[in-house]
Amino acid sequence: MFGYIIQGLIWTALITLGSFFFGSILGIAVAGARVSSSRIVRVCARVWVDIIRSVPPLVWLFLVFFGLAEVGLRLTSLIAAILTFSLIASAYLGEIYRGGLAAIGRGQIEAAQSLGLGRIDIFVRIVAPQVFRTVSPSMVTYGIGLMKDSALASTIGVVEMTFRANQVAQNTGEGLSAFLTVGLIYLAFSVPLGVWARHSDAKASQKYQVG
Repeated sequence: MFGYIIQGLIWTALITLGSFFFGSILGIAVAGARVSSSRIVRVCARVWVDIIRSVPPLVWLFLVFFGLAEVGLRLTSLIAAILTFSLIASAYLGEIYRGGLAAIGRGQIEAAQSLGLGRIDIFVRIVAPQVFRTVSPSMVTYGIGLMKDSALASTIGVVEMTFRANQVAQNTGEGLSAFLTVGLIYLAFSVPLGVWARHSDAKASQKYQVG
């Protein structure tokens, strides 16, 4: 039983890592739009974030998987799951990035501009490293939540751990053992990452207080 369920970890990892990767990239665009000098762009980004965050992930998953199929775009369950969670992640990670951007003093950017650095150089050398250090604990925390949400993909047929545990429960009647196994696997990943995120966040807070 354990071996069968653990094979689903591959699908869980694909959904989690794939969605986090694409969501991180899209999140940069969302964060940039949220702090844009254009009011229209800012409003559009805010509407996007509010809409995404106001609808449960399971509903978005069904809208993407079944909704796109109705208009002729049939995606595999895995691709639909990654697409859905990537779009959701873009809103949440975009807000996380925006918070990191707000923590950077305007004086640093003005000083870099006075030295003749262009926008790309300023972003790569000054903005991005500081934002990453600031928001990495929050990103890890979101990643943990994303990993847990990936279990929802079982509802559209992705054979990840929850899907396999349900099969074991139906075929053998060992539901308690099957889902307890899944829960322990999630704990094995979530607890260490959560501890690291809290430790890093506390360390960063102490650094800023001292500074």
